[in-house]
Amino acid sequence: MAVVVVIDASAAYLRRQGLDNLADGAALYGADLGSSGIYEQGLDADRLLQQEAAVEAAVREYLGRAAAGSTFPGIEVAVDVDPVGRSVTVRLRAPLELPLSIPGAPDSTVVGASSTAAVTIQPG
Repeated sequence: MAVVVVIDASAAYLRRQGLDNLADGAALYGADLGSSGIYEQGLDADRLLQQEAAVEAAVREYLGRAAAGSTFPGIEVAVDVDPVGRSVTVRLRAPLELPLSIPGAPDSTVVGASSTAAVTIQPG
């Protein structure tokens, strides 16, 4: 039984690491491309203001280019834009089929990851 636990825990860890990397990239890409329109709003803060529709589109584009749907079948994506903190948070969840199973264990396992990013203005 210990071997089953170690193998399943390793599979879940590797899956989460993959989702972590994907969430990091998507949040950075969304924060960067979601900052469009900054010149109309000015640069009045340390962080750029995000436009929700642009962030959502950028995150979806990034995940499409990364083939997230085929790498993580059943992936769920949530994108949040914080207008106060001027940041983007991407949350990913994907089902995981464990390599081995223990009788009585849950039938389905879901692994998740999240990442937050912002574009910070550095004075010249």
